[in-house]
Amino acid sequence: MGFDVVTTRTFDTMQPIVDAAKGATHYYSDGLETYQTLIYMTGEHQVAPGKSQTYSVEGDNADLRHYLARLHRKSRCFSRNSKALWRAVWLFAYAYNTRQLKKQKHPQYQWNLIDCLPALS
Repeated sequence: MGFDVVTTRTFDTMQPIVDAAKGATHYYSDGLETYQTLIYMTGEHQVAPGKSQTYSVEGDNADLRHYLARLHRKSRCFSRNSKALWRAVWLFAYAYNTRQLKKQKHPQYQWNLIDCLPALS
């Protein structure tokens, strides 16, 4: 379970990523020409008007960088093991999603992320 870093957004580097991703009905991106040349098997690609389809994803990315030091930009904290990074991101996503569901169900309460961690045995 390795992570690849893409340094250039060309057809040759991006198509394998699209092929490996889970299918979606719509794919939104910025207006880079490369995205318009890619082949989306199950959905259609659209250039996002402004930030209307991407702002929530960017907010989630900012939360990941905020809560996980290993994902800070220009940070000395990093994962040497991709499995450790995967587990840290999974644990964060679990707690974050659990908190969101609790906030929807009980908006009058203040939910802290740490209160939404699973019981570890």
